[in-house]
Amino acid sequence: MSIEIREVTNKKELKKFIWFGINLYKNCEFAAPPLLMDDLLNLTKGSNPALDFCDTSYFLAYKNNQIVGRIACIINPVANQTWSQKQARFGWLDFIDDEEVSKALFDKAENWAKEKGMDAIHGPLGFTDFDREGMLIEGYDKLSTLATIYNYPYYPKHIENLGYEKDIDSKEYLITVPDVFPEKYFRIAEIVKQKYKLTSLKFKSRKQIVDNYAEKIFDLLNLCYEHLYGFTKLNKEQVKFYIKLYFSFFRLDILSIVVDENDNVVALGIAMPSFTKALQKAKGKLFPLGWYYMLRALYKNDVVDLYLMAVHPDYQNKGVNSVMFADILPNSAKNGYKFAESNPELESNIKMSAQWGSFEHVKHKRRRIYIKRI
Repeated sequence: MSIEIREVTNKKELKKFIWFGINLYKNCEFAAPPLLMDDLLNLTKGSNPALDFCDTSYFLAYKNNQIVGRIACIINPVANQTWSQKQARFGWLDFIDDEEVSKALFDKAENWAKEKGMDAIHGPLGFTDFDREGMLIEGYDKLSTLATIYNYPYYPKHIENLGYEKDIDSKEYLITVPDVFPEKYFRIAEIVKQKYKLTSLKFKSRKQIVDNYAEKIFDLLNLCYEHLYGFTKLNKEQVKFYIKLYFSFFRLDILSIVVDENDNVVALGIAMPSFTKALQKAKGKLFPLGWYYMLRALYKNDVVDLYLMAVHPDYQNKGVNSVMFADILPNSAKNGYKFAESNPELESNIKMSAQWGSFEHVKHKRRRIYIKRI
């Protein structure tokens, strides 16, 4: 039977688009399926401010009148202007192990991009760096995280057969949380704080952070990430969106915000308990019990995800990382976390990877952004 590609044109079809990605992995012990409500928020114009300027279309593949694949096609004009390119993006990519299906999806995406005047298509990428990105090419037997894509091993084979090539890879590390944090790191952290007149802040509520430091945090992220692959500066509305979306998940005792003498944020470390097993139990739904699993994961867990880390360029290579580690890792051990999972780090970001050298760690996943000239 031939494959039929249909564009998503309403909320009912968008829910089908999201549910296909969740259901395809419902029996996978390694995937961390998103919540329906989160993807709805992210993929709906009027909710996600990135859709105010991004050109997007979502497509579903049907075979025998059954959904067998999906793909989101995106043009981010801010990214294209920033990087002086004419490239479309593909994301939210999922399909059964059928090359007829994957070919039909990418034929549609490539034709869509050509019609828009693009000369290449790359991905998996989202609207911004705060969306899931990068196709897993190593580490299929490792647990995924809230912030990353899990895909079956046949995905890379399919798209490489369609002419897609490596653009850039990222790596992920599993770090063993030391039972006792070495005293020398506390000493180094104190020396660094005194030398550069830095303060490691403590908070009593998330609201205190949101009201006083959230925008400063994103100013730092915009600055630190501006040279990283595909990054686009977030506008004020996007910053508000991500504050609302993510600032309710972290714990105050595994957070590090370091400020200078003028109260400017110069370093940031945000860690979150792993929500992977909670998401597996929730099966895409916050109700009736998804909320319980998510709440339980906040306080009963043995893995912590190092979600965001950034140091102002003026303070890099000056030991400021030791301040963040002294804030986060001892409390991680106290909370019973045995391992810390790094966020994907671009293979070109040597400084980031080097910081794990002081701890027992293993590189256990690799993911890839693919590109094809069209």
